[in-house]
Amino acid sequence: MRLNRPASSAALLASAIALTVAALATACSAPTPTVPGGGGPTAPAAPPGTPGAGPPAALANCTKQASDPAGARQALGSALPGDRICLTGNVSGERLMLRNSGTPDRPITILGGGRAISSGISIEASNVVVDGLALQKPEAPGASLNGTNIRFTNNTIRSPRDNDGDGIRFWGRDLVIERNTISDTVGQDKRHADCMQTFATDEKRPPSQNVRIEANRCEDIDNICLIAEGPDSSAGDGIGEGNSEKLIFRNNYCENRAGQAIYLDDFEEAQIIGNEIAGTIKKAFALKNDSTGAVIRGNKLNPSIGYEVGMDDSSQEAYQGPEPGGAP
Repeated sequence: MRLNRPASSAALLASAIALTVAALATACSAPTPTVPGGGGPTAPAAPPGTPGAGPPAALANCTKQASDPAGARQALGSALPGDRICLTGNVSGERLMLRNSGTPDRPITILGGGRAISSGISIEASNVVVDGLALQKPEAPGASLNGTNIRFTNNTIRSPRDNDGDGIRFWGRDLVIERNTISDTVGQDKRHADCMQTFATDEKRPPSQNVRIEANRCEDIDNICLIAEGPDSSAGDGIGEGNSEKLIFRNNYCENRAGQAIYLDDFEEAQIIGNEIAGTIKKAFALKNDSTGAVIRGNKLNPSIGYEVGMDDSSQEAYQGPEPGGAP
């Protein structure tokens, strides 16, 4: 029987060096992916489990606390960078409003522990975290987010009412809307109550850029799960300046009753990936009016949906996804 001779120490060392050099060369030559709303050069791992509000952040290291509407108003009105505002009990006598901004390394954090009940929240600030609020029958929109670097996580919005009946409206840059449950949206006019919406109509409502919407649950939605309209939307009321672009809509659950689940109008570079579209609707996704560069893949559709993608000619540039089945 012939036995292989063991390699010499020098040979082993040379082989290890060669493998290390090769690995470094591969790593250096590989492009670094960029992901909207990811907060860094690489995409975070997709949240595991069923879409919807998850375990809220603990009410810990609180710099301010409030258990009634007046206390909540005072805490938010005097908030400083680095504050952790812990809300408990029922603070639903008036809408929560934050206009003070944090800093990138010292955000203002609003915590509800999953039990603090509120009648709605508006953020007109940057570098803010909102986690674990229970918004019950808020005046719509249940949550209004307008600024830069806002994270809205693990909140519930049930039965937003009045106005258009929307669950969440958002504007600005570097936004993360993750692991929230929005349900039972009904507006004053039928078929206008959306789970989430953005548009760009004036300087106070700017284009949205670099947004990640992930692992949310939209149930019993009267209209559309997501409407994203840019400054030159076909509605004709846009600001006409700038671009709405770079959106990830991933691993969400959507059960709605409109013509489509996702509607993009003058919104570029959207990624629609891994969502469950459960409503009985004509089509899943509608892209129109130069909504170019979209990537659509891996979505699970209710078999009764007529076709997956509706698209006009102006949105076909750089599109990656299923063959369009009809008009948007």
